Amino acid sequence: MEPLTVGVEEEFLLADPSTGEAMPVAEEVIAADAAAGPAERLKPETSRSVIETATEPHSDLRLLAEDLRSLRSAAAAAAETVGCAVVPAATELLPAAPSPPTGGARYRRIYEKYGALRFGHMTCGMHIHIGMPDREHAVRVSNHLRPWLPGLQALAGNSPFSLGQDTGYSSFRSVWWGYMPVAGPAPLFADAPAYDALLDGLVASGVILDRKMAYWFARPSEFVPTIEMRVADVCPTGDTAVLLAALTRGLVATCLEESEAGAAPPPVSDQLLAAAHWQAARYGMEGDALDVFTGHPVPAWSWTEKLLKHVTPALADAGDLALVTGLLAELRENGSWAARQRRIVSSGGSLADVAAYLHSHLLK
Repeated sequence: MEPLTVGVEEEFLLADPSTGEAMPVAEEVIAADAAAGPAERLKPETSRSVIETATEPHSDLRLLAEDLRSLRSAAAAAAETVGCAVVPAATELLPAAPSPPTGGARYRRIYEKYGALRFGHMTCGMHIHIGMPDREHAVRVSNHLRPWLPGLQALAGNSPFSLGQDTGYSSFRSVWWGYMPVAGPAPLFADAPAYDALLDGLVASGVILDRKMAYWFARPSEFVPTIEMRVADVCPTGDTAVLLAALTRGLVATCLEESEAGAAPPPVSDQLLAAAHWQAARYGMEGDALDVFTGHPVPAWSWTEKLLKHVTPALADAGDLALVTGLLAELRENGSWAARQRRIVSSGGSLADVAAYLHSHLLK
């Protein structure tokens, strides 16, 4: 059977190449790219200091990797023409003047309604889309995914610093994003109509502006037949992005098979699941994970091994097993990206050095 398609959206910080401070020049960077190549390779985000890229859907991870690197290269070239750098950091590293919202009416409304955006803490995530037969399958797969997503969150941790401070977290982006009213682990849903009814009710209540503001860690896409994972920080390298995409596809394929076989979603307490996500955000791969099936702490890498074992048949079927095991070994040997950032500072480096380090890995 053909592997499920996978596509990746990445958000990147635009920063001063010398200081690492955010620069509100997204519109200029997007215009520079449009003048140099195909339109809409780069897209605006809520803040003018952030841009977004989106790959095409791919069944072959080699093509996904090429697409990711092409988009990252285009972003870097466009940024250079306007005197800034593309930094794959998941939070704003250094204090700067508050960045205004982008020019779109929707983003201005978000900025006005959810006032916390005024106080900095711009965030950059990576959203992974996996192709689904239909919306009903996406909702049912979401139910089965829930226990495993803290493991992906921990692997992607890339935001220990924010606004000049060590936050104490591996993924501060995950914590900060929780200020939004509809975020975090997705609820269990009986079916797609139940999902749609809740979402429509939230929009009608005025708490969220539109259906796109369901910022759960997993959700059916509103526009394409995919399930979208929103649990990961943006990754410094294309290799790490491909690793997360491959693991996510393997996990979704495994959950799809479980759902189609009529298996019930794993019985996991909502509070325990929220605690597992907090633990992943706090400690990442350098501490304990919370095993949601037992309620006991386990070393993070032991939980990763459990995740890998769970999805190994799906990875093998897609031809991804060797790639994933190799990239996981590299990450384990060199440490998470949060740990690598902290090593720079603990060795006497500055946050400007951290920004430069992350920028230097953009095309790797």
